[in-house]
Amino acid sequence: MTDKNSIRLLWRQGDSVAEIARKTGVSRDTVYKYRDMDDFSPKPPARRAQGSKLDPYRPLIESWLDDDMRSGRKQRHTAKRVHDRLVSECGADVSVSTVERCVREIRARRSAEAADAQYLDLVWGPGEAQADFGEADFYVRGMRTTLSFFVMTFPYSNVGLAQVFPGETSECVCQALRNVFEHVGGVPTKIVFDNATGVGRRVGGGVRTTELFAACSAHYGFRFRFCNPRSGNEKGSVENKVGCVRRNLFVPVPQLWDAGAFNRRLLERSLAMSDKPHWIKGERELDLFEADRLAMLGLPAKPLDCVTYVSRTADKKGKVSVGERGRHLYSTHPSLSRRRLTVGLRATTVSVYDPDSGELVCGLATPIWTIPGGTAPPP
Repeated sequence: MTDKNSIRLLWRQGDSVAEIARKTGVSRDTVYKYRDMDDFSPKPPARRAQGSKLDPYRPLIESWLDDDMRSGRKQRHTAKRVHDRLVSECGADVSVSTVERCVREIRARRSAEAADAQYLDLVWGPGEAQADFGEADFYVRGMRTTLSFFVMTFPYSNVGLAQVFPGETSECVCQALRNVFEHVGGVPTKIVFDNATGVGRRVGGGVRTTELFAACSAHYGFRFRFCNPRSGNEKGSVENKVGCVRRNLFVPVPQLWDAGAFNRRLLERSLAMSDKPHWIKGERELDLFEADRLAMLGLPAKPLDCVTYVSRTADKKGKVSVGERGRHLYSTHPSLSRRRLTVGLRATTVSVYDPDSGELVCGLATPIWTIPGGTAPPP
């Protein structure tokens, strides 16, 4: 996905096909293919051969290497030490050469990402944006709970737009970006994200992103960066706007029944907050926002389908279990019991597909809007 994104960005900058092929190291046919591609939405995965025996342990290896970045150079994991820990602590049946190859690939990727890392500019021009999350309480169908809300600001004009979602996953972030892009009629040229958002972060001097977010960036053509650790000043505009949105739009605690309708109204309400003079420039913020609009990129012909596909096995009743922070069961059909199914995770819905034909089996609403426990709203 990184090559695809580079091809799209270089083409937008005016490079010829030959120049792009030379810079990215791919053939001209590949450049033509991704230059003309109009939809980067993830596709349901096809059946593939069994992966490496090391795949289940890769996140653990990455976490060990992450911890190494806080240690001295002489007190870090070697590939042999990683292998010894996997065998003794996890009972892994893998060879030393397999572990060495995995560690070498991880370190090579991080070195390449670190070489491309750049420092953030603190002077913001029209069309550039910042993004972050906040938390607030809501009455969701009568029950009080805490939800996350996404905020994107345009520091040049100080205009900010908000969206409420059940979490801070890459599906929620990409859907929020799509909603904001379509509402303002354009795409920011660059977006700066907090280092702890669900789309990626800086690790050991490099940047790691989710596959869905990389597809979103390639699809819409925006550049992105992440704040340096402990550098909140690099996104002061959005941090201020998060508090402003919470105080002005979520007090008293809002009632939320239809998430889609609430978010559509929220875009209008948050934009209306900028019907005031800019705190430094003196001009009306909505008037300054017109300069932001003119500097933005155009919307692609097709919207991105903000979905991540995972594989799950249905239980004896035909239910599939999904969720990293909590176990949620979704009913499909008893005839699908014990079958391996493809599950499409979106911001507020879950879709189940037949892995052989790719046909939709059922579409289900996520249980986030039906919150057990909690307290009822006051009369």
